[in-house]
Amino acid sequence: MIRPFSFFRSHKGQATTEVVLLFPVFVIFILFIIKIFGLLVLSQKMEIASYYAARRFQLQSHETDYYQRTWDNRFLEKDIQEKVESYLGFNNPGMRKFLSLNEFKMDVQRSGTWTKITLTARTKPPRIRFLCNYNKDQVCDRDMKCLKGYAFLCETGGEVTEIKYIGKNERPAPYIRPGEK
Repeated sequence: MIRPFSFFRSHKGQATTEVVLLFPVFVIFILFIIKIFGLLVLSQKMEIASYYAARRFQLQSHETDYYQRTWDNRFLEKDIQEKVESYLGFNNPGMRKFLSLNEFKMDVQRSGTWTKITLTARTKPPRIRFLCNYNKDQVCDRDMKCLKGYAFLCETGGEVTEIKYIGKNERPAPYIRPGEK
């Protein structure tokens, strides 16, 4: 009679020292992959949010100075910023932690023909303990790319910026039947 699991019992197992030594290396790779994936997700969400903010501001903003100072500044910009923050995950503690979100800023600059909308999301540094315990001068040895990466991981975090330019709100004139006034 052949036992179905006898193949697994007849061979000796993996050496535990190899598993114990390689496990921290796998953990480091997994942490890096998760943080890089989080930055990619944040970048894509910022692109979608910037399109939403620009389009909504284009369609709902006013051209008269009075409404620009009152309704646009007091309500429209704040409402767009709240919606974008909610979409990015600032209101969700799980998403905020996954993306390492720190703060968000929306800037609207009007000019004669174009309006520039800048969305900026700052992230917290991941601060992976076993990497940040070492002195950056000893680790990087004056390599600028290494210093920049160390600053992102342990000190400053990152910043994702999206800029959209929108034209004036050129809504089509409403249709008026001939003969109406």
